[in-house]
Amino acid sequence: MKMLARVILAFALLMPIAAVAQQFGKAELPIKADDGTLLTNHRVSSELLSQLEKLPGLVTVGNLNGDVTMYQFYDLNCPFCREAARDVDELMKADRKLKFVFVPYPTLSAQSVEGSRVELAVREMVTPQRWLEFRKRIYAGRGVIDGARAVAVTQAMKLDLAKLVEIANAQRVTDIMTAHAKFGTQLNMVATPSYVIGGVAVLGHPGLEPLKAMVKSVRACKAPVC
Repeated sequence: MKMLARVILAFALLMPIAAVAQQFGKAELPIKADDGTLLTNHRVSSELLSQLEKLPGLVTVGNLNGDVTMYQFYDLNCPFCREAARDVDELMKADRKLKFVFVPYPTLSAQSVEGSRVELAVREMVTPQRWLEFRKRIYAGRGVIDGARAVAVTQAMKLDLAKLVEIANAQRVTDIMTAHAKFGTQLNMVATPSYVIGGVAVLGHPGLEPLKAMVKSVRACKAPVC
């Protein structure tokens, strides 16, 4: 695959975000993780929320007409994102009214950018349900997720390799990752995974029950905490 030059370019654009990934801010709302830890969170302006809805390269699953929408910013090589994937799967199974939107956010390494190129190509080639299959398969293995490993998963799914490589190397995929990186900076998403729900950005994974609680609160009072 002729990905190397574009990977280096994209990772260079994403590096500043990864560099500040340990700098968490204050908590505007009392949102807690399942261990009682207060999670960093901040309100998101209506202007940024509108931009988020229009970002390219989003993967929308669950109930497309759901009464609550939750976004997740994630990196394929973030260990907390791998842990969060199980909870997100359970959340979607338990809540048939939830609209869940994945925002690929490869900020941790060049390998993450390679993997994201492939998953964004898969997004163009298959249904959201098959994209979820790709996600589950790639998280099932251990170790670093790079381009080669992501491609191996697509081959197990019997996707067209030539088409996949063509899309993965396309300028529009670089543009999507760049758009996500720039928007993440505007949104101060300095940790993965991070969520946006009810007009609030929540940094870090709270666990399954707190996710459910935030969805329930949004239904009750239009905010993740009532």
